[in-house]
Order: sequence, then C-alpha cells, then structure tokens
Amino acid sequence: MQDFAISIEGMHCMACVRRVKAALEKTPGVVDAVVEVGKARGQLEGASVADVVQAVTGAGYVAKQG
Repeated sequence: MQDFAISIEGMHCMACVRRVKAALEKTPGVVDAVVEVGKARGQLEGASVADVVQAVTGAGYVAKQG
C-alpha cells in the first residue's frame, strides 16, 4: 500500500470537500481518503498519485502532489 498527500486549490467549503471526497472514493485503487479544505491524504492500492490528481482535476479543482 502507498500513502499519498496532495494539495488542492479552489476548495472553500464543506461542499467542496464532499465533492472531492466523492471523486476520490470513485477512483479505483483508492483505499482511504481524508479530505480537508486545501488538502487530501490517504492510501492507494493499485492506483498512482497521478490517478488521484486526475480525479481531483476532474472534479473541478487544481491538485498537486505534496
């Protein structure tokens, strides 16, 4: 299992947090995701950090590893 941490731009409220969390939970290989305004972290199994960044970008936010 691999840990991930990303910073997220554009999240301002709990609705944003729910939207990003839902996108991550739908991403194959994301085992666990904790989302807070401005960041997310969790664990991957069979997915990459790039997959996580793509999921967040698809939800309408800017994500960067780290």
